[in-house]
Formats: sequence, C-alpha cells, structure tokens
Amino acid sequence: MEVIKESAAMLSNFEVHALLKELQSGSSQRGKKSISKKQQNLATISYETIKYLEKTPCGLQTPEVVEKFLRALTPFSLTKSEKLQLLNHRPKTTVEIMAMIEECEERLTEEQMESLIQVITSILPGEQGEEEEEGEEEMEGEEG
Repeated sequence: MEVIKESAAMLSNFEVHALLKELQSGSSQRGKKSISKKQQNLATISYETIKYLEKTPCGLQTPEVVEKFLRALTPFSLTKSEKLQLLNHRPKTTVEIMAMIEECEERLTEEQMESLIQVITSILPGEQGEEEEEGEEEMEGEEG
C-alpha cells in the first residue's frame, strides 16, 4: 500500500492499520541494530495503535469489503468524509448516523437511514467481541 500525497487524502482506520502492519513487518525483517530513543517511541506508538485498531471494526475488514461497502453507499450521495466516518465507526442506529452525516434530516428520509443501517450492518463486519455476543443472544433465544 502506498500513500501518494500524504496531506491530500484521508485514510480510513483500515488503511492506517494495514500501513502500520506493513511498516512493522518491514522493520522486524531488518533486524535490531542500534535503535534510537525516537525509533523506540515510534515503534511503541505503532504497536499500541495496531493493538487498538484490531479491536475496532477495521480489524475485521478487507480491501474487498471496503470496496463493496463504498459501492453500496453510492445511492446515498454522501461526501467522502461521511463515507469515511461510516466505514470507521460502523454505526448501528439512526442517532449515530445523524451525528456523522451533516444535515442528515434534510438529506435522508427515515427509510433511507434505515436502508443505510442495513447496508452498514450487512456488509461491514462488526467488532470482534460483538460477533460473539450476537451468537450467544441467538443461542439463548433458541433455548427459551
């Protein structure tokens, strides 16, 4: 993965995660020569960021999922930053969507918001702990 113009593009959490993993694997292959304090701090920040991002929805995303999701958003006429917000945060309620989309009530009907939630939850994988919780809830419902 290559960033063409650093300041010209907004990166999704998925892209940041992939880039950091790539940098981390490249630095571990080069070996441990004398590492400066700044390099050590950068390695720590990268490690902690990767660890955090793996707990968010982006830890389960793939390039194919992201591409499919962005194509599915086409009918909603959203800005790039709004799409990025939806991709990064994976909202599950209309209230969350309203917080991420500017002038949402004027731009989207209630049905469109519900449709958007359906697109988000059907295409984007949930948070890692969330998938397990949903499975447990379904099993409890079947037992009762």
